[in-house]
This record gives sequence, structure tokens and C-alpha cells, in this order.
Amino acid sequence: MASLPNGAAAAGGPSGAPVVDKEVDFANYFCTYAYLYHQKEMLCDRVRMDAYHSAVFRNAHHFRDKVVLDVGTGSGILAIWSAQAGARKVYAVEATNMAEHARELARANGVTDIVEVIQGTVEDIELPEKVDVIISEWMGYFLLRESMFDSVICARDRWLKPDGVMYPSHARMWLAPIRTGLGDKKMEDLDVAMDDWGQFVEETQVYYGVNMNVLSKAYRAEHEKFYLKSSIWNNLHPNQVIGQAAVIKEMDCLTATVDEIREIRAQVMLPISLDGARLAALAGWFDVHFRGSKQNPANEEVFLLTPSLKVSKGDSVNVSFSMVRSKENHRLMDMEFTYELHEFSGKQHPAITTKMYLE
Repeated sequence: MASLPNGAAAAGGPSGAPVVDKEVDFANYFCTYAYLYHQKEMLCDRVRMDAYHSAVFRNAHHFRDKVVLDVGTGSGILAIWSAQAGARKVYAVEATNMAEHARELARANGVTDIVEVIQGTVEDIELPEKVDVIISEWMGYFLLRESMFDSVICARDRWLKPDGVMYPSHARMWLAPIRTGLGDKKMEDLDVAMDDWGQFVEETQVYYGVNMNVLSKAYRAEHEKFYLKSSIWNNLHPNQVIGQAAVIKEMDCLTATVDEIREIRAQVMLPISLDGARLAALAGWFDVHFRGSKQNPANEEVFLLTPSLKVSKGDSVNVSFSMVRSKENHRLMDMEFTYELHEFSGKQHPAITTKMYLE
């Protein structure tokens, strides 16, 4: 997945509660995708590109002589592939000024008679006809970060024919218990940050006569959130997985609703398969499916468990999971894990709850 912009600014409402500045949120989110360097990052993702390319051209009968809507076309490559696969018409919708680059690319590839680039959001644009196919690369970190699927659902409900198809058509979210040294590294980083703060407090007292120590607790809480309670983008090696993975959410893109993805909650059992390992984190990833194609495995998200647990083969970990849109910025997600170790011997450990922020 691509790197993403910071969250929207929040301001105090009449009751003092934070409210989302939607204009700032819109600007922060879309500005990143208006740059070619960011589009290049996504286009260099071979797993992503190969999956979509295979899905389109191995299922050309879904595109031949059909009308296609590409939601969030970006550089326009999915629209171009759709045209090359035989589409009669492709509406390529893009909210940012990247739309002009998409038009240039369509011209350079000889498909302007088929691909029509429309600058705007799918919530606001109008099309002259219903479409047979909606294609979009909408997936964010751990599938749902960015909330772009909301726009795909809107496009589907407005423009897709009753017998139309979605690319991708299905998606799943996974969790697995893993071992990793990332937690120790992040604790070290936190200790370094607090040592630096301590030196700052001391120097401010000496040189400026102001005692800053009253802010130490808040400073530590701020850095604990950053180092220990924010998910980590990390490549996962199979030998790090110490137990059975579980699906925590399955979605049919033809029928999924915004309400269905506003909050994700699940309870799963994760049997441990390795003796003497330490459960240090939960790995989260997703896969998506295209009609008639193999599943597209995607990247993983790592959620540190503090404290980590020593686990053995035959043990099980009960995990309760929730993911709710942030009140401050609806494109971000607040998560909570409650994990409980059940040893093979029958001993049951107290449940531990940790909050995570999908940044």
C-alpha cells in the first residue's frame, strides 16, 4: 500500500468535543494523490499491478463491448487496460488534478475514443448511462484505512447495472499471532525519547528558569501512542507466524454497505503452533479476489502487543477485535484488541486489552 497523508485537523465544537474540518480532511487526503511521484510508488508495486492486469485480461469477456467505470483512476492505467481489453466506453473518474495526466496518458496510448476522464468525485459527477463493470484500486492499510470503499459503494449504488461486476469482487481481513523484535526496538526508541525529554527539562530549568517537568506525563503518553500504540508497516516473513491465522472480516463488494464497514468487530481463536515462542504482536493483512482470478495477497499490518506473552505449541489465544472510525478523522481507524492466553495445560491467563491507532 502507498504512504498516506496526515489526518484532518480537528477543532473544538460548541460542546468542546472535537469536530472534523471536512474541507481540510478533503485537501489532506486528495493532495497526496495529485503528485506523479506518489502514483509512481503505486505503479511500482508489482503484486498490485500484476493482480489487476491478470484480472482484466484473463477475464476480457467481462470488458469486451462493455461500459466500465474506474473509480479514482489516478494515472488512468486501469482505465487504459479496460479499453485495451475491449471496453466500448470507460469513464475514468479522478478527484485531483492527476486527471489531466490521465488524459495525457490516454492520448499517448491511443484510447481517447474510449476513455473519458472526468475530474470530480463519484458522489458528485453524473454519467449518461449505467455501467457493466466498476474497477477501482481502493484498498488502504489493513484494507479499510482511507475509507475510499465508501466512494466505490456510492458508485456501485448509483451506476452499476443489476448484473454488473466489481473488480475486485471480494475482500478479506486476516489476523495472525507472530513473533517479532519490533516491540523491543520501539521500547528502546521510547526510552531514548524520554531521556532526551529529561535532558530538555533539566536544561530549560538551568538556562531559562522554567520547570517543564509538569508536562512529562503528557509527553510520555504522546510518545507511547506513537511508538507502542500505532500500527507498524512491516514485511512479514512466514517463520514469524507462530499460530493459525483467522479471517476477521469478509466482504462481498456487490452487497457491502457503508454501515457494514463503519465498525468491524470480531472474536477469533488463534491456536499456537510453535513451542517456546513469544507472542509479541498480531499481524494484520488483507487479500482481495477478482472474478475468475487467483486471490491477490497484499501487504501486512503489525499490531504490537504490550506486554508480549510467552506461548507454546498447543496453546490458544482468544482475541476480541474492534475497529471504529476515528471521531477526529473518519479516514483513520481506532482499534482495540483484547487477547487472552489459554495454555494447553488448561491454565487461563487474565485478558489484556490494548488500543491501537491505524495511522
